[in-house]
Amino acid sequence: MTAFTAKVVAARAAAGLSRRTRAGGGTTLPGKLLLRMAPDAIERMTARLAGGSVVISATNGKTTTAKMLAALLEPERRLCRNTAGANLESGVASALLHCHGADLGVFEVDEAALPGVATRLEPRATVLGNLFRDQLDRYGELEAIAARWQRMTAALPAGSLLVRNGDDPLVASLSNPGETLTFGIDHEGAALAEMPHASDSKWCPACGTRLRYERVYLGHLGDWSCPGCGRRRPPLDVWADALDPLGLDGTRFVLRTPLGDADVELPLPGLYNVYNALAATAAACAVGGVDVARMAQGLERFDAAFGRFERLRIGDRDAVLLLAKNPAGANELIRTLATDSRPKQLLVALNDLIADGRDVSWIWDVDFELLAGHVQGVVTAGTRAAEMAMRLKYGGVGGDRLEVAGSIEAGLDRALAGGEGPVYLLGTYTAMLELRAVLARRGVVRPYWEAA
Repeated sequence: MTAFTAKVVAARAAAGLSRRTRAGGGTTLPGKLLLRMAPDAIERMTARLAGGSVVISATNGKTTTAKMLAALLEPERRLCRNTAGANLESGVASALLHCHGADLGVFEVDEAALPGVATRLEPRATVLGNLFRDQLDRYGELEAIAARWQRMTAALPAGSLLVRNGDDPLVASLSNPGETLTFGIDHEGAALAEMPHASDSKWCPACGTRLRYERVYLGHLGDWSCPGCGRRRPPLDVWADALDPLGLDGTRFVLRTPLGDADVELPLPGLYNVYNALAATAAACAVGGVDVARMAQGLERFDAAFGRFERLRIGDRDAVLLLAKNPAGANELIRTLATDSRPKQLLVALNDLIADGRDVSWIWDVDFELLAGHVQGVVTAGTRAAEMAMRLKYGGVGGDRLEVAGSIEAGLDRALAGGEGPVYLLGTYTAMLELRAVLARRGVVRPYWEAA
């Protein structure tokens, strides 16, 4: 047994112990331990993946995109994945520890951690979905992340393919030495009447001129151009058109790819999930070995990632888990929920822990007003439950059936006891983990580190 193998064995033992004691650290602790013992562990273990790796990053949608890509590639390809969402270096290292027999890595990676992780993985494809304002106390302004991403993409090996969202001006402006695949939406009927007030990137990343939009689809994503320097959305290699929203049941659209076209009925609602499907499809085109019919089949059979429009049965009530962690993502969730006029019961859980971002002022950029008149009752919970209740009150949501719970578990019980029909459970990142921990104790879901 080599010294490195002994270190791998020790790290795997730590993972087993963590899971047996239900500490939940099996997603990161083994990787941290291994990287401390062998700083080059990621490089050494990645070299064992004959097909290399794909890295996926975005402010919103990286977990869903990674799972969608897996649905397109498996079982034909044996994948190594960080399925529990541990997306820093330690999480990637932990995933690599358990990839026996895998030939391709598919890793979602945190936006800030991406440049360092990509340098170590040297991926065959780098998939970049979007950049939205999120946790400014940790990430800083979008332009700062975009600048780091540009340095990263410019340094990718010549054989590494860049997959980028052409509808996001910051992401579309990234370049690399190798081939590029660009995805987006091209359907007039899917456009918003006007750009949302909370849109983030409205200025040309090259010359600073205010961008002009032919169409806006989501936040600042759309068919854009710069009247100052002439830059515009690049031609799309993979795109969706003829979009037909099916309410909360999903979206029907025509998928266009270099390999041909296919009709798709995606079982997840919202344009954000169409973007996730396009990113996964473009990544599958980059990896190769999958035809367009197989891609469409994988998308239509897709099950939601945990907390991302995840449908559950809790006792005698249907429930839907929704992650809402920044204005752009939350606004699209609210807009999707508003397409269904039936009265709704809501739990909105707002935390301000480190992983959520300490500043919760972003809730005032969320268009909760769209739900006014469509909500039976609302319960707020979490460390900033009172602030969330005040925001909803000003938005006209809940009225005299708006209440503040003492804890997330108490909030869940109050929400389940009120109203009729499905209960929609919206939460920030740590609130969602806490909520799923409650549901795991009750046998409704598996622990998050076991969710795929």
